[in-house]
Amino acid sequence: MYKVAVITMGIRLDDEKGYTRFRSVCEFLADAGYQVDLITTTFQHWEKAQRYLEKIKNEKYKFGVKFIYEPGYKKNIDLRRIYSHRIAAKNLMNLLEKEGDYDLLYAEIPPNDVALAAAEYAKKKGIPFVADVNDLWPEAMRMIIDIPVISDIIFYSLLRDAEKVYRLASGVIGTSDEYRDRPFKRRNRDIPRETVYVGNELTVFDAGAAQRTAEIVKDKEEFWVSYAGTIGTSYDIRTMVLAGEELAKRGMPQIKIKILGGGPMKEELEELANSRKISNVEFVGYAPYDLMAAYLKKSDILVNSFVKKAPQSIVTKIGDYLAAGKPMINTCMSPEFRAKVKNDGFGVNIIPEDVNILADMIEKLYKNEEARVKMGEKARKIAEEQFDRPKSYRKIEELIRGLIEKNQNRN
Repeated sequence: MYKVAVITMGIRLDDEKGYTRFRSVCEFLADAGYQVDLITTTFQHWEKAQRYLEKIKNEKYKFGVKFIYEPGYKKNIDLRRIYSHRIAAKNLMNLLEKEGDYDLLYAEIPPNDVALAAAEYAKKKGIPFVADVNDLWPEAMRMIIDIPVISDIIFYSLLRDAEKVYRLASGVIGTSDEYRDRPFKRRNRDIPRETVYVGNELTVFDAGAAQRTAEIVKDKEEFWVSYAGTIGTSYDIRTMVLAGEELAKRGMPQIKIKILGGGPMKEELEELANSRKISNVEFVGYAPYDLMAAYLKKSDILVNSFVKKAPQSIVTKIGDYLAAGKPMINTCMSPEFRAKVKNDGFGVNIIPEDVNILADMIEKLYKNEEARVKMGEKARKIAEEQFDRPKSYRKIEELIRGLIEKNQNRN
């Protein structure tokens, strides 16, 4: 039985907020016969609070759970977050030195310094290290702080650590082709690489939606245009709010804009809607996964809403959007995702940050039910073929098994 550690600073354990991707990785590997330890932090990123470790220790998982202390932070973009990750990286190295009897380490990047601690330990022990690239630091940070020369200085350590991680990786999993290929930008290496979308478990999505759908009241004449996710700097929620206002002015107040989620821009955008008395926009707030699934399935159009400079590619919410079987309006400027939207036919691409362009497209789809149905059917088909974790995560297991067996045969 191979023993593997999955290292992530961002995971939702039972009854917490957040993403389940790395829990799915752990469960998939455990079901495939591996002995798996999840190594994560005492700090819960989405709650911005320390975890209740005693409660978690009494919960049942298919895998072991180990915690490294991290002091925490209040904001996603914060000097304290950099410090917090630095402490976590040191504590990870200490934990691995004491208990690191593994055949392979699998770690997300970012955080870059935490991933680097895992990569350096793996090299020291002569075991494979797999980098799971699900965002790009410092590239994503430049959207917030992009000052010539100064940004280069500020982000130097992030770039240095990222390049070290990429150089030490034995294999790469990327949540998009762009992320998969980033480690090879400066040096091409002959190591296995795979794209595995974040995805979801369709059975869980469908069951959750079915369980909660009765709680959501939608009048027959209403037409819902929805967004689910973070309300932050990268996401063009302001244009959605103002598009709602524009559609009401055009005599279509029955088109409702539904914003699910929370984040640093939520209060400001709620105030914008209130001050302009935009009554067809609702900020639903954070919704547990099953309730979110029900909202998405009751919606008529889903918006993958990003600002022009956003560096994101194929993000977590895409699997849920596709699972809902609804047409998508995409404003993300990632060439990879825009090509996917066009080629797979589940939605339409538009330019971000333009109220009239968004309102025009919503109105166009509102008046064309046949197009919406076709796009929705294609969306669900892509979800089943490419985003359903029980199928798509087989690539991860195959890559891991190949690396372990190759390393053991060499030794």
